[in-house]
Amino acid sequence: MTRPFNFSAGPAMLPQAVLQQAAAEMLDWHGSGMGVMEMSHRGKEFISIYEAAERDLRELLAVPAHFRILFMQGGGLGENAIVPMNCSRGGAVDVVVTGSWSQKSLQEARRYADAQAAASNEADRHTTLPAPTSWRLRDNAAYVHVCSNETIHGVEMHTLPDLAALGCRAPLVVDCSSHVLSRGIDWSRVGLAFAGAQKNIGPAGVTIVIVREDLLGHALPITPSAFDYKNVADNASMYNTPPTYGIYIAGLVFQWIKAQGGVAEMERRAIEKAQLLYGYLDDNGGFYSNRVARDARSRMNVPFFLADERLNEAFLAGAREAGLLQLKGHKSVGGMRASVYNAMPLAGVQALVTYLQDFARRHG
Repeated sequence: MTRPFNFSAGPAMLPQAVLQQAAAEMLDWHGSGMGVMEMSHRGKEFISIYEAAERDLRELLAVPAHFRILFMQGGGLGENAIVPMNCSRGGAVDVVVTGSWSQKSLQEARRYADAQAAASNEADRHTTLPAPTSWRLRDNAAYVHVCSNETIHGVEMHTLPDLAALGCRAPLVVDCSSHVLSRGIDWSRVGLAFAGAQKNIGPAGVTIVIVREDLLGHALPITPSAFDYKNVADNASMYNTPPTYGIYIAGLVFQWIKAQGGVAEMERRAIEKAQLLYGYLDDNGGFYSNRVARDARSRMNVPFFLADERLNEAFLAGAREAGLLQLKGHKSVGGMRASVYNAMPLAGVQALVTYLQDFARRHG
């Protein structure tokens, strides 16, 4: 089956093999007589699915034993509240603002803690990354929050900051929603990482939290019991009914990534796809442009602009006809955006570049 290439920023495309397996198992999972959506989350069938997914994710990301993996709900926006509820202790929180998502994180954290921007690239319209040595970190910060890939603005931290080297003893909290599993994570630098599943893992509804054990058990009294990390960890993500079908699909994606060669192979492919797309955007005679500093460019989310924005609608209409979907940029930024997550094959990026070339020839 030939499908269009879906460049949506999320919910995003899934590997075709995963969708085909899910379709084959829809009515009867492994001879159980039930589909996964019909299973009890406490039954042996779903417990086996959950345990395999957790085990595969731990292996793929080399998560150390002293970190707990939680499958939660609420998405990235939810975690913007759940993290300070669990980790701020009502004190100081430092947030590095690099785009829309970290700005939302700062605003939400202010509802529960003394949150401040330790650095911001707002003056550069979120096209650069402030150097860690310039961050204004407070000695009493409970944690430091970064969004390591800004989906809307297309900015990515390709190396996580070493807070200890900066003289900061606070744990690093990382929102890695839109690049998770496209590269490894240096857990020696991280206290907590979270990711909404709907970009690079699976369907909307699952939020993965990977948290160091010493950060459990410090929730503010106002924290809902279902969002207290210790409650969730103590109950193996079953304190409340988890998003069972989303966990199942995530588990299939983890198996697919392992079969492809793991996270290292995903990173190799991500670099190859990004180099191809950015290479053309940088050398097309000015018909298209990307405005993000080269050392801050995301491999996952590539915003770009037509020099003549009167052609935007014609560009999008032609792209749809060519089987290239969801290329319109976020409303707050404008222009176009191609999200090239793990499930996007190289052939999809090649088809996009071919279309970009053809459109420029016809309208340039």
